[in-house]
Amino acid sequence: MKEYLTSQQDQMLKLLEKLVNVDSGSYNKEGVDQVASMLKDEFEREPFHVEVRDIQDYGNQLIVTHKEAQKPSILLVLHMDTVFPKGTASERPFNIKEGVAYGPGVVDMKGSHVTTLFALKALANESSEAIKAVKILFTSDEEIGAPVGRDFIEEQAEGMDYALVMEPARTDGSLVSSRRGGGKYILTVKGIAAHSGIEPEKGRSAIEELSHKVIALHQLSDHDKGISVNVGLIEGGSAVNTVADSARAEIDIRISQMEQAHTLDQSIKEICSKATVEGTTIQLEGGIERPPMEKNEQTIELLQTIQAVGEEIGLSITDISTGGGSDASFTSAMGIATVDGLGPKGGKQHNEGEYLEIDTLVERAELLASVIERLAK
Repeated sequence: MKEYLTSQQDQMLKLLEKLVNVDSGSYNKEGVDQVASMLKDEFEREPFHVEVRDIQDYGNQLIVTHKEAQKPSILLVLHMDTVFPKGTASERPFNIKEGVAYGPGVVDMKGSHVTTLFALKALANESSEAIKAVKILFTSDEEIGAPVGRDFIEEQAEGMDYALVMEPARTDGSLVSSRRGGGKYILTVKGIAAHSGIEPEKGRSAIEELSHKVIALHQLSDHDKGISVNVGLIEGGSAVNTVADSARAEIDIRISQMEQAHTLDQSIKEICSKATVEGTTIQLEGGIERPPMEKNEQTIELLQTIQAVGEEIGLSITDISTGGGSDASFTSAMGIATVDGLGPKGGKQHNEGEYLEIDTLVERAELLASVIERLAK
C-alpha cells in the first residue's frame, strides 16, 4: 500500500489544494456544501455510495459507505467546516514551501479528507474486503460545537464497534486518547440606572453584581481534577457616569470526567440563583455541550491495536490528552472504542500560520488503511 500511496502523493496535493481554496467556515453553508460536493464526486469515482443529508442552516452532511457494505463496524468521523471567514482562501491560498503546505483549514481538517479518501483508494487497489466494513461521516459544524452534528453522529454511530476520528495528529505525531468535555453559559444581570454624581444611591449596579459572580465562578476551578471555569468575556454599562443597569458574561467550562458535569452545573446554578446586590436580577442560560472523551479500557485496547499496526509499518505511535474538544467525545460517551488524531501532522490550527507536513499524507493514509484492515478482521 505504501508504494501505491507514494505514487499518489501528487494527486493528494492537487485535491488538497482544491479543498483548501474553498472557504468553508461553519456559517458559510455555500462553501461547506461546495466541499461536500467535491468529496462526493471523489468518493463516487470509487466503489462508494454517498448519501447527502440536506441541512437548512448549516452545511450538508455526508454518509459514505461501500456499495456492497451490509453492517459496517468501523466509523470514521470528519468535519468539513473551518473557523475562517469568507475571503480567507483568496487572501492566503494554498501554497507549498520546503515540504510544508499552508492555507486555511489545510490540517484542520482538509488534509484528513485527503488521507481518508486515499487510504480507501489504497484498500480498493488491493481488492481488500475491509473497505466494506467502513462508514464515513462528514459533518458541517464541528468548529461551533456540533449543534446539528451531534445528533447526526450519535444516530449513525449506533451499533459501531470502533470510531476513528480524523482530527490532525499532534505536532509530534501523537494520537489523542482523551479530551476534556465542556460547555458554555451566558450570565445576564439587570440593575437600575442612576446618575453617579447626582443620585448614585438610587442605582443598583449590574456590574457590581456581576463582579461578585465572576469571583465565585472562578473559585469552582480545580485544575488538579481537570475542572476549569473561565469567565472569558464581560460587558456592561452605558456610560462612565451612570450606574450600570446591565451586564453580561460568557463562561467557558471544561471537565475531564462525565461525573463532574452534574456537580459543576449545580454549583454554577446555585451561585447564580440569588443576587448579592439588592435590587439586581440574574438570568443564566447554557450548559454542558460536549461530554469528555475518557481514556477507558475500550480506548486503551483500540489504541494498542493502532500502535501494533504502526510498529508493523515503521511508525512509533504515542498518545496524549488534550483540553480541546472534538466530535470524538460523542462516540466515546456512547461506549464506542474511540481514538482521535488520526489525520496528518501539522500545527497552528485556527490561525494564519496553519500548516501540514506533506510527507505525513502518505504516512497517515497508510496507517489508516492498515488499521482499517486490522479492525475489519
